[in-house]
Amino acid sequence: MMRHLATLIFILIACEAKSQVLPADTIPAEIAVSIDSSKVRFNSKLRDLRQISGAPTPFYTYFWEFGDGHFSFEKDPLHHYRDTGTYDVRVYATNNYDDGKPPPTKPKKIKAPKAPPIQYAYNSFKSGGSIALKTNRMPKPAEEMVLIVAYRNKPEWNIENLSGRIAILYNEKQFKQNNFVLNDTRKYYNEEKTELKTLLAYTPLTKVIEEDWKQKGGPANVTILRPAEDSQLLKEKADLFRNAEVWKFQNLKKGEERFMFLSLNTTPEMLQDTNAVVTISAVFIPDDPLVEHELTDLQLQIVASHDPNKMMLKNRRMNYRFTGKNRELAYKVRFQNTGEGPAKKVAIGVRTAGILDLSSLKITGSQPNCIPCDSAYTNQSCLDTVILKDSVVFVFKNIYLPGVKQKGVSDVDSTMGHIEYSVKFKKKPRKVPFDSQAAIVFDKNEPIYTNRSVGRFKPGLSPSLIAVYGSQLNKTQAINLGNKNFSLGLSIAPFAPHRKYLQWEIYASSYNEAETFLGRQEGVGDTVINRIGYKINYRERFQKTKMVSVDVVPAQLRYNLNSFVGFGAGALVSLNFKTSGERTQNTYAQTQGAQGRLENTVFTATVKEDLKGIDHWTTTLFADVQIGRVRVGPALGLRYLHSLNISDRRISTYLTWKF
Repeated sequence: MMRHLATLIFILIACEAKSQVLPADTIPAEIAVSIDSSKVRFNSKLRDLRQISGAPTPFYTYFWEFGDGHFSFEKDPLHHYRDTGTYDVRVYATNNYDDGKPPPTKPKKIKAPKAPPIQYAYNSFKSGGSIALKTNRMPKPAEEMVLIVAYRNKPEWNIENLSGRIAILYNEKQFKQNNFVLNDTRKYYNEEKTELKTLLAYTPLTKVIEEDWKQKGGPANVTILRPAEDSQLLKEKADLFRNAEVWKFQNLKKGEERFMFLSLNTTPEMLQDTNAVVTISAVFIPDDPLVEHELTDLQLQIVASHDPNKMMLKNRRMNYRFTGKNRELAYKVRFQNTGEGPAKKVAIGVRTAGILDLSSLKITGSQPNCIPCDSAYTNQSCLDTVILKDSVVFVFKNIYLPGVKQKGVSDVDSTMGHIEYSVKFKKKPRKVPFDSQAAIVFDKNEPIYTNRSVGRFKPGLSPSLIAVYGSQLNKTQAINLGNKNFSLGLSIAPFAPHRKYLQWEIYASSYNEAETFLGRQEGVGDTVINRIGYKINYRERFQKTKMVSVDVVPAQLRYNLNSFVGFGAGALVSLNFKTSGERTQNTYAQTQGAQGRLENTVFTATVKEDLKGIDHWTTTLFADVQIGRVRVGPALGLRYLHSLNISDRRISTYLTWKF
């Protein structure tokens, strides 16, 4: 039996070792090059994809850098170099629906011939602006991402040579940890590094005139700024980020487009913020004061896996103190046709949280951009919206959405779409996480399910004042509380919790005094005081100490049954600090009176003492109940306390007010 068990263990260990050898995530992508006259063709050799159980068929998407400031998202791109030379070529392959890591990128040097001039069309400025941001993938924690920074001299400006500055702002301060680490910057047009403070001093900005820009046909995500001495908009924007990269550019020709590439690593700490939406901002400031300055934002979702079909909630971590029924939540569902042919119909069914008011739903954007179906003519491309009890269905009808694997499709963006909408709460929600999820159906294919988009509330802090009055059930011999059993305290807890939570408390209260009997001395002898003889029977010594007690609750577990009743239990540590004291000696003596009778006399001597430090400490367990506004507001409490190391039991009542 033992021999069979040992054999089984050996087989399991061998299988485990084999499973650890099989993944080839550390093997870099191999780049192959073929040159025909002045044409250079690229392709790559990548590790085999590994199917995730239940997911669509895995596939790679590609991003190529050709080492001359140009790029491509095609699988096997063809490129023409303007000059003969040696170039560093990179390929970034993203493994969609695969259970491993993307193949590492390793630059390859190639020697390329000079080609006839050719104009590449990148569609980087679909927004109509002069600066744009794009990435090769949605970032996973601890993974590299390439940020493409595109800027141009718009022909309508009619400026032959334009100079100015561009700035990239990243790592938002709203996150405790950094989102990205900058690894490398690849630039090809002699852009010079400068400082953000130089940019801030160079061009103050005025208020946003975004509405005017929209009316002129411009996009909603581009903000146009104009110079003015009294504006702080750029400074306010920069204050939202920890890091900035700024460059000065020169001689940007009329109609010319330029590109920079920033390699950014998503920090491993972002694993705890998977599905968080992070922002990278770019600012374009020409030297010519008559040319508009532009600011654009790129919003990225930190993902757990590479899946082109995603659902995200912007600003998903909310401050509960300022969240009410009128708070608008902004959702976005992204989808991509990964098939071999075009899709004519795309249906997105969203299961929503029950706390959302679907009657308040508003569509804020879509791609393809379609009119509502109730105002469309027959067979016109349109968007239909069907609202059910706890779900909503968006249906793109009569559209043409190319597939990633479709022959002749080179523009990856054309295979993607999205729906954006806003919705409000039915009422002020409970302070618990809530989630939504989408199912996407392309034509009549099986549904593809997105991630769960979870909304959460920040813990927040709720300070509270506490006034306590208590009574002892049995007094100790060492401490005389007298009539002073009143104390004031302060507590700190999460704001308006709807689940179990921890609370911390501290109190300060004064005792009358603590009196300690130090001892008795018998048969001391005789003495003479003021020529009168006394017989000393005995002496007693006492020490009286005045103290201040500091009570600390380092750990208390509480639970609110509802908004009006709460329970708690924990431990209280009392530290008694000596502030002053005195020693008293009482001498009990007898003397012979006038008629020969013995008379008793007591002589008292007192000496003041300067006492400092801790006299003693006690640990007390307690349990209590609160009635009132137990989450935020006033509440009345009743608490039972039982000390562990002294004979002390109490019942105290207290009034607390949480803010």
